[in-house]
Order: sequence, then structure tokens, then C-alpha cells
Amino acid sequence: MSGSVTVVGLGPGDPSLLTESARRALDAATDLIGYFPYVARVPERDGLVRHASDNRVEVDRARHALSLAAAGQHVAVVSGGDPGVFAMASAVFEAVEHGEPGWRDLAITVEPGITAMLAAAARLGAPLGGDFCAMSLSDNLKPWPVVTARLEAVLRADFVIALYNPISSARPWQLGAALELAAGIRPPETPVMFARAISRPDEAIRVTTLAEAPSAPADMATMVILGASGTRLIPREGKAPFVYTLRSVPGAA
Repeated sequence: MSGSVTVVGLGPGDPSLLTESARRALDAATDLIGYFPYVARVPERDGLVRHASDNRVEVDRARHALSLAAAGQHVAVVSGGDPGVFAMASAVFEAVEHGEPGWRDLAITVEPGITAMLAAAARLGAPLGGDFCAMSLSDNLKPWPVVTARLEAVLRADFVIALYNPISSARPWQLGAALELAAGIRPPETPVMFARAISRPDEAIRVTTLAEAPSAPADMATMVILGASGTRLIPREGKAPFVYTLRSVPGAA
């Protein structure tokens, strides 16, 4: 087959954080597929056909991309951040696994991007400097009891935890429930970081404690990072503190 699919990570928002390789993939595309806000981030140009869709049709969107590629088009499927982190790369390969046999012969590549937790961590200092994990609080694709079971396990294992999709108008309670679970396992002074819209004009960062975290504002553009026992704050006069997590574990041989 002469067509191709490239799954492109657009990064956190600032165009300067888009990789040069991702930019070349976008320039070579005949068709652009993705969630409405992500498609809107790609400049219009002659010869580029745009196919924007809603956020809850990931696999259908992937099938559309693969069908276009099978017909000879060069398709860029776009995601914010990195396409392999709670984003479209997985949906594309799910569609390949269960779709037309010929789709397995397509040229399919993934262009990485700076994901939200890395952009947020860079603004804060180095909160992911030790062992960490990433979780999505959305229960659209997995039952809430699975979310809480995994969250409890990593809380008890003392990982720093980056929480994607913390809250939305359709899911207004899950972040509060996750913080309540954390409060039963970790000390109230544990640092919690809220990083919203990193690298975009409405960027906002707040560093607080687990005890105070339930009152902090958050939405779907917010990355929430729960610190661990090795997470440290370096106070600064008139500025947000630097946050970092020890790479070493006290008492380890």
C-alpha cells in the first residue's frame, strides 16, 4: 500500500515545543485527523484536508485514518502531548489489530511529543526525579474500582504519581475521591502540584499540600502530581518553590 499513517504528538501547546520530526510529518500529510482542539492547533495550508471529531471516538477516528491510508493518503493523526500516553497511538494499533488484514502492511509510525507530566515537571523543577508512575483518573475506558485499586497500590509503593484527566464536567467527583484515598495513606504535608495549561497563555501552577489539595481548582487541562516521601520543596521569596524528588532512598544500602 502506498499510503501511510503517522501518529504525531503536538506537545503541551507552545509551538516551539513541537519536535522538528513531528513538524516534518505534519508538513508531509495530505490528511489531518484528531480531536477538534488538537486539529485546530495545526496551521491550515493548501492540500491539507482536516478531519476533526469528538473526543470519545478514538478507535473510529483511527479506523478512518487507516482507511484513508489504505486508499493512498498520507495521514497525520494528532494528539496533544505525546501520542503514546493516554492518546491516539494505542487507538491506532487497537484498530490495526482488529481491523482489515491489509492495514498491517501500512507504513505506520509514531512521532513522540512532550507529554503533560514532563512539561509540568520541568516548570516545577524535578518532581519526577525519583520513581514515578502515570495514571488517568478517567473511568470512560476502565471501571472506577480498577482506577482506585491501581491508585492505592502505587500510593502504598511510595511512587510520585502524575494524574491525567483528573476532573471534568461529566466527572466532577473523581479527583476528590482520589485525594481522599491518598489522604488515608500519605501524610497531610505531602506536596501536591497542580499544573494547568503548561506553555499556553493561561498557564497556572499551584504547589500545595495533600491536606489543602481538595480546595485547589482543577479541570481537564490540569496535570496533578502527588509527591512521595522523597519529594522536597525549596522555598523562594515571592516565587513558587522549586520541587524535586530525591533519586536516592534514605537507608538504602
